[in-house]
Amino acid sequence: MVTHVAAETQGDERGALLAFIEEQRGGIRRALLGLTEEQARSRPSASELSLGGLLKHVAEVEQGWVLRAKQEPPAIRRDESNWHETFQLVGDETVASQLAYWEEIAAETEKFIRSAPSLDDSFPLPPDPWFPPQGRVSLRWLCLHLIRETARHAGHADIIRESLDGKTAFELVALEQAG
Repeated sequence: MVTHVAAETQGDERGALLAFIEEQRGGIRRALLGLTEEQARSRPSASELSLGGLLKHVAEVEQGWVLRAKQEPPAIRRDESNWHETFQLVGDETVASQLAYWEEIAAETEKFIRSAPSLDDSFPLPPDPWFPPQGRVSLRWLCLHLIRETARHAGHADIIRESLDGKTAFELVALEQAG
Protein backbone atom coordinates (compact mmCIF):
# COMPACT_ATOMS: atom_id res chain seq x y z
CA MET A 1 0.00 0.00 0.00
CA VAL A 2 1.23 3.43 -0.82
CA THR A 3 1.56 5.71 2.16
CA HIS A 4 2.06 9.46 2.06
CA VAL A 5 5.62 10.63 1.54
CA ALA A 6 6.15 14.08 2.99
CA ALA A 7 7.19 16.77 0.54
CA GLU A 8 10.92 17.25 0.33
CA THR A 9 12.62 20.29 1.70
CA GLN A 10 12.87 22.75 -1.18
CA GLY A 11 15.72 21.62 -3.41
CA ASP A 12 16.44 18.36 -1.55
CA GLU A 13 16.16 15.97 -4.47
CA ARG A 14 18.26 13.36 -2.67
CA GLY A 15 15.96 13.49 0.34
CA ALA A 16 12.91 13.08 -1.89
CA LEU A 17 14.37 10.07 -3.70
CA LEU A 18 15.51 8.45 -0.45
CA ALA A 19 12.08 9.05 1.12
CA PHE A 20 10.36 7.24 -1.77
CA ILE A 21 12.80 4.32 -1.47
CA GLU A 22 12.05 4.13 2.26
CA GLU A 23 8.31 4.28 1.63
CA GLN A 24 8.52 1.18 -0.54
CA ARG A 25 10.77 -0.62 1.94
CA GLY A 26 7.99 0.02 4.47
CA GLY A 27 5.50 -1.85 2.30
CA ILE A 28 7.61 -4.98 2.42
CA ARG A 29 8.33 -4.65 6.14
CA ARG A 30 4.62 -4.17 6.89
CA ALA A 31 3.72 -7.29 4.93
CA LEU A 32 5.81 -9.28 7.42
CA LEU A 33 4.21 -7.85 10.58
CA GLY A 34 2.90 -10.50 12.94
CA LEU A 35 3.89 -13.50 10.83
CA THR A 36 5.66 -16.59 12.04
CA GLU A 37 8.86 -17.75 10.36
CA GLU A 38 6.86 -20.56 8.78
CA GLN A 39 4.34 -18.11 7.31
CA ALA A 40 7.14 -15.84 6.04
CA ARG A 41 8.73 -18.81 4.26
CA SER A 42 5.51 -20.17 2.80
CA ARG A 43 4.52 -19.78 -0.84
CA PRO A 44 0.72 -19.45 -0.90
CA SER A 45 0.38 -18.91 -4.65
CA ALA A 46 1.49 -20.57 -7.85
CA SER A 47 4.62 -18.42 -7.64
CA GLU A 48 7.79 -19.50 -5.88
CA LEU A 49 7.79 -16.18 -4.00
CA SER A 50 7.57 -15.97 -0.22
CA LEU A 51 7.63 -12.86 1.95
CA GLY A 52 10.92 -13.89 3.53
CA GLY A 53 12.38 -14.49 0.09
CA LEU A 54 11.20 -11.12 -1.18
CA LEU A 55 12.76 -9.43 1.84
CA LYS A 56 16.09 -11.13 1.19
CA HIS A 57 15.94 -10.35 -2.52
CA VAL A 58 15.28 -6.63 -2.20
CA ALA A 59 18.04 -6.30 0.39
CA GLU A 60 20.55 -8.09 -1.85
CA VAL A 61 19.50 -6.09 -4.90
CA GLU A 62 19.82 -2.77 -3.10
CA GLN A 63 23.21 -3.71 -1.72
CA GLY A 64 24.35 -4.94 -5.12
CA TRP A 65 23.41 -1.72 -6.89
CA VAL A 66 25.07 0.50 -4.31
CA LEU A 67 28.25 -1.57 -4.46
CA ARG A 68 28.12 -1.44 -8.25
CA ALA A 69 27.81 2.36 -8.07
CA LYS A 70 30.85 2.41 -5.76
CA GLN A 71 32.56 0.13 -8.28
CA GLU A 72 33.12 -2.50 -5.60
CA PRO A 73 32.59 -6.25 -5.97
CA PRO A 74 29.26 -7.72 -4.89
CA ALA A 75 28.99 -8.83 -1.27
CA ILE A 76 27.18 -11.96 -2.45
CA ARG A 77 28.04 -13.53 -5.77
CA ARG A 78 25.07 -14.96 -7.61
CA ASP A 79 25.11 -17.11 -10.72
CA GLU A 80 22.93 -19.83 -12.19
CA SER A 81 23.96 -22.26 -9.45
CA ASN A 82 22.69 -20.15 -6.54
CA TRP A 83 20.37 -17.52 -8.05
CA HIS A 84 17.33 -19.26 -6.54
CA GLU A 85 18.73 -18.55 -3.06
CA THR A 86 18.20 -14.82 -3.51
CA PHE A 87 14.47 -15.54 -3.14
CA GLN A 88 14.70 -17.97 -0.20
CA LEU A 89 15.68 -17.83 3.43
CA VAL A 90 18.32 -20.55 3.74
CA GLY A 91 20.21 -22.06 6.63
CA ASP A 92 19.98 -19.95 9.76
CA GLU A 93 18.57 -16.89 7.96
CA THR A 94 15.45 -15.51 9.62
CA VAL A 95 13.10 -12.62 8.97
CA ALA A 96 14.69 -10.77 11.90
CA SER A 97 18.23 -11.30 10.57
CA GLN A 98 17.21 -10.19 7.09
CA LEU A 99 15.43 -7.09 8.42
CA ALA A 100 18.57 -6.17 10.38
CA TYR A 101 20.72 -6.80 7.29
CA TRP A 102 18.42 -4.61 5.19
CA GLU A 103 18.50 -1.86 7.82
CA GLU A 104 22.31 -1.77 7.52
CA ILE A 105 22.06 -1.69 3.74
CA ALA A 106 19.48 1.11 3.85
CA ALA A 107 21.77 3.18 6.10
CA GLU A 108 24.66 2.62 3.68
CA THR A 109 22.47 3.60 0.71
CA GLU A 110 21.47 6.83 2.44
CA LYS A 111 25.05 7.63 3.44
CA PHE A 112 26.32 6.96 -0.08
CA ILE A 113 23.63 8.98 -1.87
CA ARG A 114 23.87 11.90 0.56
CA SER A 115 27.68 12.05 0.34
CA ALA A 116 28.01 11.81 -3.45
CA PRO A 117 29.14 15.06 -5.05
CA SER A 118 26.25 14.95 -7.55
CA LEU A 119 23.30 12.78 -8.52
CA ASP A 120 24.61 13.25 -12.05
CA ASP A 121 27.72 11.21 -11.18
CA SER A 122 27.65 8.00 -13.16
CA PHE A 123 29.01 4.50 -12.99
CA PRO A 124 29.37 1.69 -15.53
CA LEU A 125 26.75 -0.99 -15.94
CA PRO A 126 28.02 -4.56 -15.77
CA PRO A 127 28.69 -6.43 -19.01
CA ASP A 128 25.48 -8.44 -18.72
CA PRO A 129 23.61 -9.10 -21.97
CA TRP A 130 20.52 -7.15 -20.82
CA PHE A 131 22.51 -3.92 -20.43
CA PRO A 132 23.81 -1.83 -23.32
CA PRO A 133 27.52 -2.30 -24.07
CA GLN A 134 29.63 0.24 -22.19
CA GLY A 135 26.42 1.58 -20.60
CA ARG A 136 26.55 4.06 -17.75
CA VAL A 137 23.87 5.32 -15.40
CA SER A 138 23.67 8.17 -12.92
CA LEU A 139 23.13 8.02 -9.18
CA ARG A 140 19.71 9.58 -9.86
CA TRP A 141 18.95 6.59 -12.12
CA LEU A 142 20.13 4.29 -9.30
CA CYS A 143 17.65 5.86 -6.86
CA LEU A 144 14.81 5.65 -9.36
CA HIS A 145 15.70 2.04 -10.11
CA LEU A 146 15.65 1.16 -6.39
CA ILE A 147 12.23 2.80 -6.07
CA ARG A 148 10.93 0.78 -9.02
CA GLU A 149 12.48 -2.51 -7.89
CA THR A 150 11.30 -2.20 -4.31
CA ALA A 151 7.82 -0.99 -5.30
CA ARG A 152 7.37 -3.92 -7.66
CA HIS A 153 8.16 -6.38 -4.91
CA ALA A 154 6.11 -4.46 -2.32
CA GLY A 155 3.13 -5.14 -4.59
CA HIS A 156 4.02 -8.82 -4.67
CA ALA A 157 4.28 -8.73 -0.87
CA ASP A 158 0.76 -7.28 -0.57
CA ILE A 159 -0.67 -10.14 -2.60
CA ILE A 160 1.28 -12.82 -0.76
CA ARG A 161 0.26 -11.45 2.64
CA GLU A 162 -3.39 -11.26 1.70
CA SER A 163 -3.15 -14.85 0.43
CA LEU A 164 -1.68 -15.98 3.76
CA ASP A 165 -4.19 -14.55 6.20
CA GLY A 166 -6.48 -12.14 4.40
CA LYS A 167 -4.82 -9.04 5.88
CA THR A 168 -4.80 -6.15 3.45
CA ALA A 169 -2.34 -3.31 3.24
CA PHE A 170 -4.86 -1.01 4.95
CA GLU A 171 -5.03 -3.33 7.96
CA LEU A 172 -1.24 -3.65 8.08
CA VAL A 173 -0.74 0.13 8.09
CA ALA A 174 -3.17 0.35 11.01
CA LEU A 175 -1.33 -2.51 12.77
CA GLU A 176 2.01 -0.76 12.21
CA GLN A 177 0.68 2.53 13.56
CA ALA A 178 -0.80 0.82 16.62
CA GLY A 179 2.37 -1.08 17.43
